[in-house]
Amino acid sequence: MFSRILALIIKELEMLLQDRQSRTILIVPVFLQLALFPFAATLEVKNNTLAVYNEDSGRESIELMQRFSQAQAFTRLLALHNEAEVRRTIDNQRALLVLRFPPDFSRDVAAGRSPKVQAILDGRRSNSGQIALGYVQQIINDYTDERLESQQKTPPSALVTRYWFNPNLDYVWHILPCLVAIITSISTLIVTALSLAREREQGTLDQLLVSPLTPGMIMLGKIIPAILVAVVQATIILLGAIFVYRVPFVGSFVLLYSSMVFYSLALAGFGLLISSICATQQQAFLGIFSFLMPAILLSGYASPIDNMPAWLQYLDWANPFRHFIVIVKGLFLKDIGLGTMLHSLYPLLLIAIGTLGAANWLVRRRLG
Repeated sequence: MFSRILALIIKELEMLLQDRQSRTILIVPVFLQLALFPFAATLEVKNNTLAVYNEDSGRESIELMQRFSQAQAFTRLLALHNEAEVRRTIDNQRALLVLRFPPDFSRDVAAGRSPKVQAILDGRRSNSGQIALGYVQQIINDYTDERLESQQKTPPSALVTRYWFNPNLDYVWHILPCLVAIITSISTLIVTALSLAREREQGTLDQLLVSPLTPGMIMLGKIIPAILVAVVQATIILLGAIFVYRVPFVGSFVLLYSSMVFYSLALAGFGLLISSICATQQQAFLGIFSFLMPAILLSGYASPIDNMPAWLQYLDWANPFRHFIVIVKGLFLKDIGLGTMLHSLYPLLLIAIGTLGAANWLVRRRLG
């Protein structure tokens, strides 16, 4: 039995690596995403334009504007002179947000009163605007605290912030562990979802059926090559994250690769389920992307799961991305143990059993 499965695995790997183009498609996109994602796929706000409508022209407001110009989030400071320019600036997206200093800003600061500054954000870029507004508020708060200290007054409150696991809030430390999950998922889904559809299109599925292989053995021969490809691609991302981008890995490699097998099995179940339903490779591709995009967006990678409605959070429990991202980020930054991992590991096992069982039933039914 093992020799038959091994022969099918070798045959699948030869199909994947039979020519230069196939090998290029499997490897080159991994390096491209490793080079581009840490810099492009980020929620940080940098190199934006801040517009300022200063009606005060006092020393305090000018000093605060100089501090804004030195922030990494704003590489350009745009001076406005009237309310009409404020509207045009926001309408034409010339600035991410506009700050308006009232005429009595400097007098309020000098008198020790709390000054008021109006912030006008572009709602079309609400997420970036909120992040940039947070930077602006931090700069204003720091300036106010310094003024109070110079006047020998105690600030009303002092908040001391400390970030665990990512002390500098480096976004690369977030994106690269997630990239391990994303790259692994794409390769596993594509390899498994296209396998049976390709056999049908090429007419080789009948040859497999008359061979001594059972449907279960055929599925196993399709799953293992996908897992091997996913492990190789994930290893490339892992090495790049550790040695190129200097993202700390404080967990266990054994736990990471063990959990990766469970994760790949869960994804392979979805892939074979799609492949067993679709008759052509084109249909399988559409099925992959119909599953892939919602799974990534609902995984907690881009937005917190707690923000979702309660019914969607329960439905999202069947999303393997959700569980593996918790595992891989925990192993990278927190050194979680097996006991903690089990909360995310057993859902992957249940998802794998459910999807592989459903795929096996569909394959047997369609082949029967």
